[in-house]
Amino acid sequence: MPDQLDLNLLRVFDALVQDGSVTAAAERLHLSIPAASRALARLRRAVGDPVLVRAGRGMVPTPFALQIAPRVRSLLDEAAALVNAKELDPAELRRTFTIRVSDGVVTSVVAAVAAQAPGVVLRFVAEGDESVEALRDGSVDLEIGAGHDDESDIRSAVLFTERFVGVVRADHPLGNRPTPRQLCRHPHVSVSRRGRVRGPLDDALHAIGLRRHVAAVVPFFSAAVQLVASSDYVGLVPQRLAAQHSGLRWFPIGLPLPEVEARMLWHARLDADPAQRWLRETVLSSV
Repeated sequence: MPDQLDLNLLRVFDALVQDGSVTAAAERLHLSIPAASRALARLRRAVGDPVLVRAGRGMVPTPFALQIAPRVRSLLDEAAALVNAKELDPAELRRTFTIRVSDGVVTSVVAAVAAQAPGVVLRFVAEGDESVEALRDGSVDLEIGAGHDDESDIRSAVLFTERFVGVVRADHPLGNRPTPRQLCRHPHVSVSRRGRVRGPLDDALHAIGLRRHVAAVVPFFSAAVQLVASSDYVGLVPQRLAAQHSGLRWFPIGLPLPEVEARMLWHARLDADPAQRWLRETVLSSV
């Protein structure tokens, strides 16, 4: 008689699909590796599908596993909401939350969560293509960045409005309030996840007949900050991130640059989950 799918097996399935590894899934679920392997074998018998298959040195979910993964994640979320329907005590909470995040807010969020819920694990993943599918299928609980809730099943709340400032190392020859022409005398590091050299600052400089030299393009603001700290490069980063680095000097850019509205996004099915609500309220109060 084939194995029956119970809630524990669904949790194993969810972890296997997210991590693509029996070892990683075992660690996430606090199981031994042999126990996770036995659970995978039971899963395969229960659904009549391999679930994970070898691909090179790693493993990947089968098409069937990817197809049912969003429904399994939704069932697990609903089960968690039922279990946590009573008044939530953050100090007793034992959950792992996956947050897709941009630079600049990780430190404050970690500190705020740790102060209230020492048993919570925050798993941060970098921004990628900003697809809402990760919110839908449950692989990401919360997104913090410049995204928009254009989809009917995606909720959002404004966290703050961010302005960009120039940043250089503390002993850089550039003054504290440089003119646009002075900015262009030094090499720049640009930030673009897609590797784009040109950005809003280039448009603003072009409008007044100036052009900067972009010597490096990096995918993250944190990488730009590290590069600026050890070179003559000028960076353009969010003020919130610049203010966190005491070894650097930041200054306003005397040009009309657009401000960015940072938002928190989540899927509608998580609206009523007490633990998810607590997480959102904690993030909102920490930034």
